Amino acid sequence: MNNYEIIGYPRLIRLNPNIPWKTRGNGALCLRVGKKGGTVKRKIGEINGNDVFCSPAFTQELDENEWHHVYGIVKDIVKTQAHTEDDNTNPGFVMLPTPPDNNMYKKAVIRIVPLDEVLTTLHTLHAMFEGYKNQRGLIGATAAVAWEPGDGTFEVIAYRSKERWGTKRSVDPASVKKIDATFPSTFDNYDYRNHHNRITPNSPCPILFGIRGDNVEELMAAVNVVQSEPVDSWLVFESNQGTDDHLQRRQVTQIKPFESVITEGCIDENPRTIQGGHVLFTLKDSTGTIPCAAYEPTKEFRTIIRALRIGDTVEVYGGVREQPLTVNLEKINIKHLTTVLIKAENPVCPMCGKHMKSRGTEQGYKCMICKTTSDEPIIKEQPRTITPGFSEVPVCARRHLSKPLKRIITPTTVIAAIGTEGTRR
Repeated sequence: MNNYEIIGYPRLIRLNPNIPWKTRGNGALCLRVGKKGGTVKRKIGEINGNDVFCSPAFTQELDENEWHHVYGIVKDIVKTQAHTEDDNTNPGFVMLPTPPDNNMYKKAVIRIVPLDEVLTTLHTLHAMFEGYKNQRGLIGATAAVAWEPGDGTFEVIAYRSKERWGTKRSVDPASVKKIDATFPSTFDNYDYRNHHNRITPNSPCPILFGIRGDNVEELMAAVNVVQSEPVDSWLVFESNQGTDDHLQRRQVTQIKPFESVITEGCIDENPRTIQGGHVLFTLKDSTGTIPCAAYEPTKEFRTIIRALRIGDTVEVYGGVREQPLTVNLEKINIKHLTTVLIKAENPVCPMCGKHMKSRGTEQGYKCMICKTTSDEPIIKEQPRTITPGFSEVPVCARRHLSKPLKRIITPTTVIAAIGTEGTRR
């Protein structure tokens, strides 16, 4: 592509994380391409030892022949690189002179978008495109082109040498912790409580590591801090990761499966732990009730959830499971804690000064000396082990789109969480 140049940063867009047939990360890549000619360049990566630059703005549009040339290049890349033999891989790519309306992105990040709707949009915009197998990849590709950066972030992705693909990665955890200490704009690098290196993928893909953050200069510098096997190449992407774009405010009766919601209400049923270590409670608002769950992979986050009590007011953030309809918690904002009263001791006889004895379940109390009776024990307020404020799942359980608290709160905000990302730095 010597005659062309990248316009702006390449984009890595995550889509609805609740789609039942999604790929592992449910993401799509987007490149804006124009003719070479601009004098202002910005370095965005290195490939095969050569610097990669982008132009901050369009220089000149491609003509029809150049469009077909680029189309052939992209088609060849997909043909040779996509693992279409995998049952869950259904790639697709699109080329458009004008991006679709941003609503296409919004739909794809919050709900299920029918393929027919996307195909209609592509035909209307005179797009060039190719879908493979069931063609669902076209949905993500079109949404990625439609994205308009708002609260965007960045990720620098380092790639492995091809001969190392499928082998165990070598990335030193101590150097990853150093990123936290050195580059404060980065996030979700390491889970200190659970000893989890978050910047490395779990799958045997070509990616060596990915570092996310808000400052491009810090991200590019962070690549050199990571101690790892040789980095073959690296590239900076603009992204919607860590933005909470997938969330929408809903009352309980408006909540639908495969979406992600923010819902406020009161605890209607105390949390309970079920087999597998999952913790569930029932949330109630003026329209109805819905179960909420903190599953075992959310680790210490469940300690916060277990400490909730009937009457507490909370705001829950999470994806919606279909059967049974349940909000799978990503974050919680405790708005108000109710007063919890518990029995401290049996009542004291006013005549004898001795503690009375219970007469049986719901039968009150009786002094064994003078036979004085009482219906009420001595009550005291039970101390709460949590405080109002935000709490989030640990780094090891965080979704790509979930906005970490360090991007939400100020240093003075009260946080109910224990073992948050800043612990033990």
